[in-house]
Amino acid sequence: MSKIKGGFRFAPFSPKQLKILGWWLDGSSSADFDGVIADGAIRSGKTLSMSLSFVMWATQNFSGANFALCGKTVTSLRRNVISPLEQMLSSLPYSFSDRRTDNLITVSYRGRENYFYLFGGKDEASRDLIQGITLAGVLFDEVALMPESFVNQATARCSVEGAKWWFNCNPEGPYHWFKTGWIDRASERRLLYVHFLMTDNLTLSQRTLDRYRCMYTGVFARRFILGEWSAADGVIYSMFDDSKNVAEDIPFSPERDFVAVDYGTFNPCVFLHFFAAGTGDNISHYVDREYFHDGRCSQNGVPAQKDDGQYSSDMLAFTGGRRDVPIIIDPSASSFITRLRHDGFTNVIPAKNSVAKGISVVSSQLVRERLLLSPECVHTLGEIPSYVWDSKYAASCGEDRPLKENDHCCDALRYGVYFDFVSHPALRPSVKSRGTR
Repeated sequence: MSKIKGGFRFAPFSPKQLKILGWWLDGSSSADFDGVIADGAIRSGKTLSMSLSFVMWATQNFSGANFALCGKTVTSLRRNVISPLEQMLSSLPYSFSDRRTDNLITVSYRGRENYFYLFGGKDEASRDLIQGITLAGVLFDEVALMPESFVNQATARCSVEGAKWWFNCNPEGPYHWFKTGWIDRASERRLLYVHFLMTDNLTLSQRTLDRYRCMYTGVFARRFILGEWSAADGVIYSMFDDSKNVAEDIPFSPERDFVAVDYGTFNPCVFLHFFAAGTGDNISHYVDREYFHDGRCSQNGVPAQKDDGQYSSDMLAFTGGRRDVPIIIDPSASSFITRLRHDGFTNVIPAKNSVAKGISVVSSQLVRERLLLSPECVHTLGEIPSYVWDSKYAASCGEDRPLKENDHCCDALRYGVYFDFVSHPALRPSVKSRGTR
């Protein structure tokens, strides 16, 4: 093992990482290619070798040129790429400066200086951010999470002679635009394609490899562990097991609680009450009760729809009169969010509606038996077996999403688990016992 400045450690590079590091060198069979794609399993060493190789290529072939480093967001780019890159370069004869206010990194090497601008490609509007700049190269980290329009705009900016494209990602569905438009056409586009497995990251111990393999099942195991561009079809939570994921009582000491909401007026409206403990991979969740109201069900021939004021009153009853409990709510429910805040609820938080990521976290929690439900959650337990992937939508649009039927409880479940998993410091500890109803 080698140790470099800042405590960053890495093992000797694997053969595939070495291929990424040197594909552009004179004498390489791929030196005249226009770019490189590295895809495959999570934690397989793609990002580290791609980012280091990108900067080494840029500094050895250009001086005074502009380059782009792109991620889903600038924040994720800094976390996943820039921070480890800076530590690696600090052990080599490179000078690295970061102007965070301008999202500009300057790298100098033996008298040459180049400029690396940071961009986030989170939505269709992101393409406007990169318009106008002339680039000598661009690296896309997690390109499959970006809109095609942003990637097309960024690649079009690479008009400097000798410019190259660099892409890395984990797999999505087989109809994803990047799979059909870039990976399947890699030879036609003159791109080197390198497929990574977890074993290509020599820093991972066998214990760590085994732990990751036990965290996922179904489509997420095929994508994250095997690195396959697999279709999401069938029952989403096929790993759910009554004997493992249903419990009469909380099996841990709760540290916080919150409510997750999937809002509906004509469609069902669902509240789920969570207890939680731990952080990161050690988070545990227990859903002890639910509220379910279906506005489609009539009573004596009269529609049973409720308005926001009625739902707000029901929420106060559901929380036992507590207005400080965190409420994680469907971000599209703007009118209900406004009404809850108007009625004195002090911690109403729009959920993070990252569907595929949320489902993958819920799936992992179920597999690891860190997500349990009370038998009292009859609607949620009844909905889970019928929560399925929309295969027709995936085939036509290239994106994964659940079929929009029998999905309300499962959406609330996803809102709660995923938000707490990535943002739990926002949830103030305010645990009350199960007796408060």
